[in-house]
Amino acid sequence: MKASCIEWSTTQTSPSSTVLFFSISLPYNRFLKQLTITHDMKSFFVLAALVASTLAQRIAIGAPADGTKVPAGTSLTVEVDRPNSLTGSQEVAIAIGLSSCSRFPNGSCGSVDTSQILGTILYAGGYSPKFVESNKPPYQNFSVDIPPNFPLGDASLTVSHFSLVGAGPFPFLETQNTTVNII
Repeated sequence: MKASCIEWSTTQTSPSSTVLFFSISLPYNRFLKQLTITHDMKSFFVLAALVASTLAQRIAIGAPADGTKVPAGTSLTVEVDRPNSLTGSQEVAIAIGLSSCSRFPNGSCGSVDTSQILGTILYAGGYSPKFVESNKPPYQNFSVDIPPNFPLGDASLTVSHFSLVGAGPFPFLETQNTTVNII
C-alpha cells in the first residue's frame, strides 16, 4: 500500500486574501482542492485539525497479509483494525468485497485502482472494534466464505468503512485493500 501524504502551498492574491492549494495523497486516490482564506490563516488551522482527525479514523486490514494464498471454497478471517484516536467517532458499517484481478492487464491487481471496486460482497454490516490484545489496536474479525467457483489468481480484498467523526459529526468513508492469491 502507498503511504498517505499531505502537501500544501499558498499564494498571496491580495493583501487580505491568500489561496491555499491543498492535496492529500491517500492509497490509490489523489484529491486536489482549492480553498480561499481571507484575513489570516485561522481557517488553515481548522482545516489542518479536520484533516488530522480524519486521518486518525482510518482503518487497516490486519489480516490477511498481502499475498496470502487462499483456497477457493474456504473460509477466510479478515481482521479490520482501527487505531485508537482522541477524536470521537461512531462506527456505522463496513463492507468486505473480493474482486478478481484476472481481467486486468497481466492478471495483476497492481495495474488498476482497485479501491473503487468491491466485487463479490462477502460481508456488509456493523463494525464494532474492541481492544482484545494489549499489543494491538482495537479490531474486529470477520469470517467470510470465498465462493467455490471464484476465479483463480490475484484478487483484491477490499474493505469499505463508514463512520461519523467529531462532535458535528461529519460522514467519513474510506476503502482499504490488500491482494490475496486465490488457489
